[in-house]
Amino acid sequence: MDRTSWKKVMPRILDYNGRDAQRTVTVASIKALKGTSTRYAQVTASTEAEAAAAEAAGVEMVVCLSQAVPEVRQGSSRLFVTAAIDFDGAVTVDELLGTALGALSHGADAVITARRLRAVEVLAEEDIPVMGHLGFVPKKSTLYGGVRAVGRTADEAIALWERFRRLENAGAFAVECELIPGNVMAEIGRRTGMITISLGSGKDTNVIFLFTADICGEGRVPRHARAYADLASLHAQIAQERIRALTAYRADVASALFPGDAEIVMAPDHELQKFVAGLEG
Repeated sequence: MDRTSWKKVMPRILDYNGRDAQRTVTVASIKALKGTSTRYAQVTASTEAEAAAAEAAGVEMVVCLSQAVPEVRQGSSRLFVTAAIDFDGAVTVDELLGTALGALSHGADAVITARRLRAVEVLAEEDIPVMGHLGFVPKKSTLYGGVRAVGRTADEAIALWERFRRLENAGAFAVECELIPGNVMAEIGRRTGMITISLGSGKDTNVIFLFTADICGEGRVPRHARAYADLASLHAQIAQERIRALTAYRADVASALFPGDAEIVMAPDHELQKFVAGLEG
């Protein structure tokens, strides 16, 4: 698939409010990746600008926090948007369902959660496209003893495969696979009916996922990622320029150099004289 081919043929859908919309891809076209060599790209987006940049770059899918969906949709009406929902504002399964429906009404196309299987079942029972999260789950890192790959031993890989089976049976159509050894992921991918999304789990998956901040080099880049830019240096330059500008402004205020004639509006002399006469009268 050509990286810009989705721009040529974009499916028309009705969103969850019944409004006409076009999307780069749909749940159906994502599911159709199974058994093919085509891969979609997925990145994070939390702002209007990041969503607009992802669309302009030809990225097919983005993930954002559920509360960021409205802003992300301001940046792109076409990207496939997945809303991440875990614990923030959605403690019970019913609350999670309400948050999911709210995210869909604001423009999300799917939701992702690392919550229990019953939560996935409840979402799937409502025909909500739901993704799970297996392998290393950052919020649960204490269970693994820290940040590490999951599935490097045969026993751990078998236990992981069982979790894939249970998640698929619960109704998830896709799963984010984080820090799973690439060769283990390849074996699992061939055996699961779910769409697999790799975040640090090799390239034998249907979707490849990276954080926008890592792609753009906005901080420490983890081992599984690759920086294609150095925005951290640009941010540092901007910060220094901001300080320089503010310092110069403060110095000009102290020395009465600001505001100068160019920044001051003056009343005509005859109007000023009339004003002063009125004050004195």
